[in-house]
Amino acid sequence: MFDSDLLTYLEGYLTEERKQRFLDVLQNRTRHITVAVEDVYQLHNTSAIIRSCDVFGVQDLHVVEDRFGKRLDKNIAMGAEQWVDVYRHQTTSDCISKLKNDGYKIIATTPHNDSTLLPDFFPTEKTAVFFGTEKEGLSSEVLQRADGYLKIPMLGFSESLNVSVSAAITIHQLVQKLGGSNVDWHLTEIEVLEKRLDWTKKSIKDVEGILKRYFSE
Repeated sequence: MFDSDLLTYLEGYLTEERKQRFLDVLQNRTRHITVAVEDVYQLHNTSAIIRSCDVFGVQDLHVVEDRFGKRLDKNIAMGAEQWVDVYRHQTTSDCISKLKNDGYKIIATTPHNDSTLLPDFFPTEKTAVFFGTEKEGLSSEVLQRADGYLKIPMLGFSESLNVSVSAAITIHQLVQKLGGSNVDWHLTEIEVLEKRLDWTKKSIKDVEGILKRYFSE
């Protein structure tokens, strides 16, 4: 059960402006769309993707760290990792299974000819968009287990974009489409409360000491 008294207590350490900022941001947060990044090699690319998630309102990012380990550069994420929930998976199989169990359709970004163009795609159902490594793209497992395929239209000579640029374009367009639709894409009431509590804790200096005093009273 959610501890509303704890939230009220901790929010007493925040300014009114800070509390309102959290409410404003959470009005535009979604878990209807989530992003999954598979074995991205360049540190700055994963970090840039998490920042795009934060900027455009996607609450969750899933990172497969099978081949290259942790790929998050906090200097480039610029603090965005505080506001986006990052879930790390050791294997692609684990990541896909988790997302499917949570009700997500798996959409693989790939330039294959049978891919749906981004302007023509609408995320009616909960959608997890997968992005792959810089040179090789997505693994065969993702392509085989995907429920659909998506690509950004290319009008020039180049046939691909940097993965973080592709993610930013895709996230922005999908979120824009949701915002003008009748799809119930917002966080639930309890999810909003949980994120308010999480973000409040992250905003208070020496929060552990404050929590200790609260639970001892």
